[in-house]
Amino acid sequence: MNHKLLAAAFCFGFGLAADEHEKSAARTRVTEANTVFQEIMATEDKAIPRDLLAKANCVAIVPGVKKAAFIIGGKFGRGVLMCRDGKGDWRGPAAVRVEGGSIGFQAGGSETDLVLLVMNKSGADRLMKSEFKIGGEVAVAAGPLGRQGNAATDATMRAEMLGYSRSRGVFGGLSLEGSTLREDTQDNQALYGKPLTSAQILREGMGDGSKEGAELARTLQSYSRHETK
Repeated sequence: MNHKLLAAAFCFGFGLAADEHEKSAARTRVTEANTVFQEIMATEDKAIPRDLLAKANCVAIVPGVKKAAFIIGGKFGRGVLMCRDGKGDWRGPAAVRVEGGSIGFQAGGSETDLVLLVMNKSGADRLMKSEFKIGGEVAVAAGPLGRQGNAATDATMRAEMLGYSRSRGVFGGLSLEGSTLREDTQDNQALYGKPLTSAQILREGMGDGSKEGAELARTLQSYSRHETK
């Protein structure tokens, strides 16, 4: 075998290894999102209210968002977005990234898990864009905690999106003002073998699905019942 064939074989093998690594990392993020959500819901008196989950159109879960400074500073995180289909079942995941801006954490720590409930179709439509700026296009209200969310204020209940954060085991609301949420086509490529958009996965059902995605869908379904709007 000449040098050119050896080089080609090496590059091909390296490319396959890199693809497998990216696929494994993307699937791990889905599993981590599932674990984070289960942990958050484990203590129901301080968890996301189930009646709000029942009304949500979509749920974004971003485990381990890294921040550069407390209260004011940059941040970066990769996670997943799940949305209901026409029958009310959970579909996905589509990969997403949270970047930039400042974030008002209620608890310290170098990494924070984020959960975002999208409460209506208008909010879901915004998430189907390649990216949008939270606070510029839509505000995220700090979500209420507890077994039921009916004690929340009218302003909270009218919000398009409700946000939660968890750092060092402390769970509470958060501010995502100035952050950018965008689709992660790199992770979508790793998950589905092609760079699908969020809309293609969540609206058109073009994602083939995965064991990890099915497990996350079952977790969400177990904590929510779809309410027809």
